[in-house]
Amino acid sequence: MNQFERVKAAVPLRQAAETYGLTVSRNGMTCCPFHEDRHPSMKLNEDYFFCFGCGASGDVIDFTARLFGISLKDAAEKLTADFGISADIKPIAIRQNPSRLDELRCRRALTDYLHLLKKWKTQYAPNTPEDSLDDHFVESCQQYDRIAGLLEMLDEASSTQRSHAVSALTADGSVAFWEGVVAENRKEARYCAKEPAIA
Repeated sequence: MNQFERVKAAVPLRQAAETYGLTVSRNGMTCCPFHEDRHPSMKLNEDYFFCFGCGASGDVIDFTARLFGISLKDAAEKLTADFGISADIKPIAIRQNPSRLDELRCRRALTDYLHLLKKWKTQYAPNTPEDSLDDHFVESCQQYDRIAGLLEMLDEASSTQRSHAVSALTADGSVAFWEGVVAENRKEARYCAKEPAIA
């Protein structure tokens, strides 16, 4: 089994989409990240996606490549790294281990949010002491050390401790909150990129 086959067998498309910041309804519908989509028009099945709006379709590797603007090979490598897939792991074991998937989702949410906070700390920093503080800058100052600490804890904790921490962060809505902030920022970034420059 080559890397492409291993990734497609191991990573459910919906899980990848949610890990990378999309909000998916119970029936597998989500707003398509590949065009201006105000109402969910993309259907995510376990193995493939299809957008009724723009016609985009493919498997989990196609989805990841298009989402991040990378090659199929790089997308397969990203999924391999993000979901901890190795040649000696049986794909079915990953799919049947929800605690492992929950931890991967939590780590991804923490990592993405931490990167966003780091960007905000620079992008929205006041230029002079008299400048009013932007909410993004305040959030980055308040949350950065906590989020970095949680990631460090997940790296150093025992499997039992990690499991308890991930369960608590998922149950109290923290993971969904971080995913939502990152997804909203990506949506705003895509919208701004499409805005025509003002002469």
